[in-house]
Amino acid sequence: MKGMTTIVKKTTQLIAGMVFMYGIYVIIHGHLTPGGGFAGGVILAGSFILLILAFGSDFVKLMKEETGSTLYENLAILTVLLLALSGLLLGTRIFFMNWMPKGTLGQLISAGMLPLYNIFVGIEVAASILTIFLALVIFKEEMKE
Repeated sequence: MKGMTTIVKKTTQLIAGMVFMYGIYVIIHGHLTPGGGFAGGVILAGSFILLILAFGSDFVKLMKEETGSTLYENLAILTVLLLALSGLLLGTRIFFMNWMPKGTLGQLISAGMLPLYNIFVGIEVAASILTIFLALVIFKEEMKE
């Protein structure tokens, strides 16, 4: 993939940041509004995929073997598991125990550990979808050769 025209590249540079910020917004506000980690992670992956499509596969030379996105995927799922085990480690005998203090209903910080789960699930979903997309790009380039 060589990339697209200059107009498409400049437009993508303007739009990808807004798409990325919207994905973060959906993840952060997931416990208050529809959305959350999965939906926000898909939006985050979409912003990276948009950049890859506009600039070509040379844009992701560091992640050519999918090692970068796979590393983030593994670290995010490990963090979710550690957060889930934290209730057991604190002696509550409950997996996924919400042991953090809860705030006022309707506030951004009002759900204890749920926003942390949303953040790390969002990272994991974004990295997974990006890894799948990169694998398809690599497969397509290998089929040409």
